[in-house]
Amino acid sequence: MHPAPKTFELLPGADASPVILHVPHSARTIPAPVRDDILLEDGALARELDHITDAHTIELAEAAAKAAGVAPWRFVNRMSRLVIDPERFPDEREEMLSVGMGAVYTQTTHRAPLRPAGFDPRPLIERYFHPYAQAMTDAVADRLAVTGRAVVIDVHSYPTARLPYELHGDGPRPPVCLGTDTFHTPPELLAQARAAFARTGDAGIDSPFSGAYVPLEFYGKEPQVTALMVEIRRDTYMSEPGGPAGPGLGRLASALAALVDAVTARPDGGAPS
Repeated sequence: MHPAPKTFELLPGADASPVILHVPHSARTIPAPVRDDILLEDGALARELDHITDAHTIELAEAAAKAAGVAPWRFVNRMSRLVIDPERFPDEREEMLSVGMGAVYTQTTHRAPLRPAGFDPRPLIERYFHPYAQAMTDAVADRLAVTGRAVVIDVHSYPTARLPYELHGDGPRPPVCLGTDTFHTPPELLAQARAAFARTGDAGIDSPFSGAYVPLEFYGKEPQVTALMVEIRRDTYMSEPGGPAGPGLGRLASALAALVDAVTARPDGGAPS
């Protein structure tokens, strides 16, 4: 019998590093029992995965970790976000429920049905969402205990052209979009990111996507947990929608490594005092 595939993985960095590179949307793996409840035929599912997957961001985070002076930790989702999306709320607070993209998606990127009407998401939330959330909480708590701070850098990508599911996609779509949180993204962290990514092109803020992921246990409560979302426009490093990576990946990995180094070198990590 083959071992069950890992649903997520914490890849250790240097003990002194406060940084966790979080890669939630790079995988395409869907376990067979989950696939059985998805309405799309194989070809349509492959196309949906091309659109919804943040392709090559696992490789981007790995290259950045290798290039950084002090290796960051990496928390990687090994399952497709079509299984569960670990960055959504599992309840009615989630805005993305309006387009069928809460913790368990019921619609595709093009607003077609993904799962049957009346689908019960609770088994998937219990099996996949809660263990992931707890493990990420534990990873942040560990960095906080060891280094006195934790810096979560979310590594994402987004398509050049707006997809129908996007609720706020009518604004600028810069080469790099930096998503911020009013509590957890201090000005110094944002400045460090803008400086690091200046070499790859313009870095915009909160358009077309905003916010930054922080486990709920710390959200709005612990100022020594800081966070930033890095959204990279896909045409800067790959063939869209789901093609191979190009030379831009290396430039972006160097920029991300520069951000990791800048955050690690600053004693307070840009956290508010």
